[in-house]
Amino acid sequence: MNSRRLVRAVWVMGLVAVACGSGDRPADLVSARTSAEPAANRGDAPAPRPAVGPRIVALGDSLTAGQGLHADEAYPAFLQQRLDAAGLRYEVVNAGVSGDTSAGGVRRLELALQGEVRALILALGANDGLRGLPVDQLRRNLAQMIEAAQAQGVAVILAGMEAPPNFGPIYVAEFRRVYPELAARYRAALVPFLLEGVAGVVSLNQPDGIHPTARGASLMADNVWAVLRPVLEQTSPRGRAGGPPGS
Repeated sequence: MNSRRLVRAVWVMGLVAVACGSGDRPADLVSARTSAEPAANRGDAPAPRPAVGPRIVALGDSLTAGQGLHADEAYPAFLQQRLDAAGLRYEVVNAGVSGDTSAGGVRRLELALQGEVRALILALGANDGLRGLPVDQLRRNLAQMIEAAQAQGVAVILAGMEAPPNFGPIYVAEFRRVYPELAARYRAALVPFLLEGVAGVVSLNQPDGIHPTARGASLMADNVWAVLRPVLEQTSPRGRAGGPPGS
C-alpha cells in the first residue's frame, strides 16, 4: 500500500466508529465572510444571509460545515481568503450540514442555488459511505445535483470521498469510482479526494480523527482551490469583476 492509500485508509477506518453529526439540523446558508460562531452551534439561531453577488456554494456535510471549528476556520472560509487574495470578487457560501447524505443534498439543492451562483462545490458522500448506503443511490443523487446545477449554467466542482472498509473491498472500490466516473460523464471538475494530505495525519485532525483542525481545513481549501481557480478563469476570463461567463 502506497503512502497516499495508507493515510486514506487510516481516515476511513475511523469512520466506522464516528458519525459526521446529526442530519436533522436545518440547512445553513452562511457567507464565509461572516460570523466567528462555532459551526456546531449555527443551527441554534437563524443563519446570516450571504451577500448579494456572484456566489460559490460549498454544498456538503460536517467536513464543509466545519464541525468543531469556528465558522472562520471551516474550509469555505479559507477558500474565501484565497479568492480575495487573488482579487476574484465572489462570495463563498457555506452550505454544509453535519450528518448530511447525498439524498439530503438533493433536497437542499434548490435553496443552495438561489441567487447568482457561478460554481457549486459538491462535497457529499461521506455519510452515505458511513451508513453503507447503496452506491447506485449515491451515483444517482450526485448525478441529479450535477445535472440540475449545470442546467442553470453553474460550474460544478465534484469533491471525491472515501467509504469505510467495513462494508468490504468491493463496496469501497465501487464507491471510489463514482466520483471520477461522474466527473468524466458530465465534464465536471474533480477534486480527487477532498481530504488529500489531511486524512490520517494526527496533527491535522481533531481528537475524533475524522474532522480536520483549522490547519487541516486550510489544506482542504488548497485542494479545492487548485481545481476551482482554473474553472473560474475559464468561465469568467476577466473574473476580477465576477462578470457573466464568457464576458
